[in-house]
Amino acid sequence: MIPKSFIQDLLNRLDIVDVIDRYVPLKKAGTNFVACCPFHTEKSPSFTVSQSKQFYHCFGCGAHGTAIGFVMEHTGMGFVEAIEDLAKGIGLAVPQEASNNITQVKVAPDLYDLMQSATRYYREQLKVTPRAIEYLKKRGLSGEVAARFGIGYSPDDWQNLRAAVSNYQDASLVETGLVIEGEGGKRYDRFRDRIMFPIVNVKGQIIGFGGRVLDKGEPKYLNSPETTLFEKGHELYGLYQAQKAIRAQQRVIVVEGYMDVVALAQNGVEYAVATLGTATTPFHVQKLLRLCEQIVFCFDGDKPGQKAAWRALENALPQLQDGKRIGFLFLPEEHDPDTYIREYGRDAFEHEVENSLPLSGYLLRELTAQVDLRTQEGRSALLKNAQPLLTAITAPTTALILRKEVAALAGIEQAELEGLWSIKPIAAPRRAAPPKTKRAAPSGMRSLLRCLVMKPELARQLPSDWQSDGAEGAAIHALTDWLNESADETSTASMIQHFQGSMHEPVFSVAQGEVMQWGEEFDVTAEFEGVLKKMRLDAIEAEMNALLAKGLQMTSAERELRARLQAESNQLKAQAS
Repeated sequence: MIPKSFIQDLLNRLDIVDVIDRYVPLKKAGTNFVACCPFHTEKSPSFTVSQSKQFYHCFGCGAHGTAIGFVMEHTGMGFVEAIEDLAKGIGLAVPQEASNNITQVKVAPDLYDLMQSATRYYREQLKVTPRAIEYLKKRGLSGEVAARFGIGYSPDDWQNLRAAVSNYQDASLVETGLVIEGEGGKRYDRFRDRIMFPIVNVKGQIIGFGGRVLDKGEPKYLNSPETTLFEKGHELYGLYQAQKAIRAQQRVIVVEGYMDVVALAQNGVEYAVATLGTATTPFHVQKLLRLCEQIVFCFDGDKPGQKAAWRALENALPQLQDGKRIGFLFLPEEHDPDTYIREYGRDAFEHEVENSLPLSGYLLRELTAQVDLRTQEGRSALLKNAQPLLTAITAPTTALILRKEVAALAGIEQAELEGLWSIKPIAAPRRAAPPKTKRAAPSGMRSLLRCLVMKPELARQLPSDWQSDGAEGAAIHALTDWLNESADETSTASMIQHFQGSMHEPVFSVAQGEVMQWGEEFDVTAEFEGVLKKMRLDAIEAEMNALLAKGLQMTSAERELRARLQAESNQLKAQAS
């Protein structure tokens, strides 16, 4: 686990402009930098980066965050990967806190060098092997696409890699899965007489290989084993090459084979990736939803394809996000994506993608196909089968709509279904507070939050009896709690990163967009003090009006209170003038 203090220190040392400019060329615009947003298609730049505030905000699609968040969203890296990548760029070593649950494996740089050397060797062998070249030509691949994916060939011999490495007995060859060590220490290459597909992570590093037989043979595909470099459940073939197209299309197609990815790219569909000899995992879904708005799983229409699709659905349900789409495309049994696009062309394939079956439709179709809804037993079975699937969904709107549809199919009310499944309405957690006698105007609360986004440390100056209401007030209370737990020096970037993905993120996002245009000369402290005074004056006025409404019923203590309030009001007004 990475210490929070290190994350804060990293954000303090990074310049978000330098980080983003490596991926998206930025132009100076006043005190900020702008570009066309990499997260949605636009012609006029609305993506704005503040160097002084160290965060970005798109006024078109609402994307926002810190340097860490940008790298995660733009590359598809996980949180830890993004931090390690950014830290390496400025020469920092990432410390690890002791944890019973997480084991961090450090990878020696020479392992990546070894995989690169093997890739170069396989590519050179492809160039001098007419049989392998002819195979790829028959599959419709051009030399350009083969080079883009780094495709090579492993000759039909037991120790090919002797020619690629200085020491065939090096333990790294076994550690990376390139070589198998048998009884008596005898070694031989894992991949022989196969077309070689390098597997590349989002950083562009080669972490494994997939090898396909040229003729008939088993297994048709042979993959690298799990190693310190390669974890199948976390990686996707072709993602490195497809990232730009995925962002442009805001869609990704998930297929089953390496050749499917390459064939689709050859025919102009460049936003496809493949799982690596394993079922689709929650990590795959999570990674892809960070990159785009829609995932389409494309499977063969045979029984194995149907089984793989259902596994993908089960693993996708907990990762669903309201507003993002997941679909399923089943090709005719005699076709896979490779053969379909070569026979019918890009337009026909993309037409099928456009008309893919939504996840909700696929889920309900499969659930109802298993039972007879004309009988009580069938409807009962529907509810039993649907419960573990629907209760796994955390996206509130999606879960609500699906529960409503299943209840209707079963012939019961939605409330009855939720009672049967013991589903409680999701309520946002609220901070306990004493009864409110003073209410700040919403505009004042919003102004206060803007100031705190600019200077989080100002929250320490809030009066001890400060009271709030609404989403802005809850966010300010959460910010105050965070300050009490954090180091003495805290930055806007650290605060934004802390609340990324929390219930308060949308409120902070709005405030970030509003303060983006505040100039360097803007006096945030004076604005903060002015807002506090205005809020206090409004509260005093409301309390005084409540006392006045009592008229002759006011007690002597209440009249004294009113006098003190009037004096405080006069003093505050004098300070403001």
